[in-house]
Amino acid sequence: MSANKKIVVHLGKNKVKFELVPHKTVYTAYDLAQTLGEKLDKIAKTLLVSVEIPTVKKSRKERQTYLVVVPATYYVDLEKVRKAVKATKAELAPEKVMSKLGLVPGALSPFGSIRGLGVVLDKSLLKTKDALVGAESFTEHLRMKVKDLVKLESPVLGNVGKKAGLKTQKPAKRAKGKVRPTKLAKPAKKAKKGKK
Repeated sequence: MSANKKIVVHLGKNKVKFELVPHKTVYTAYDLAQTLGEKLDKIAKTLLVSVEIPTVKKSRKERQTYLVVVPATYYVDLEKVRKAVKATKAELAPEKVMSKLGLVPGALSPFGSIRGLGVVLDKSLLKTKDALVGAESFTEHLRMKVKDLVKLESPVLGNVGKKAGLKTQKPAKRAKGKVRPTKLAKPAKKAKKGKK
């Protein structure tokens, strides 16, 4: 499943520079970081969130759907999302909502303008010059400047994530020069036999 052509055309029309990054099939931001040797905070994770927003008639509520974008080292805090968009309720969108929008779970992009969706972006991503973002694919991502994403999508900016404390595993270093043997554990001492 390669990058969505609508996204590539959308970026081209808006003169946004990006790099298409092919990789083996991955389903999580953590696996993407491990596969490409990237830091997790340079990967933008996108989730679909449904919110209820009060209308002029307070007895009625309107449902809206947002793409919420946080660094891969964060969890989305639904309470913070609710406050950022001035909603009364916020929850992860069920798969049937994704299906109606033509989206595949686990392969979201932050380009809500293509699908008429609002975008909420965690402010911590602004510290990153460029990031890997989803392209609605399990085998390709896009590397682009975060400021270009903000300019293109005009997201609601807020602190909507919570640090998860995730870190990628460092690849094992190869030894240079002489390799020292590892110490082997000493064999256990035999128990002494008692006198009869």
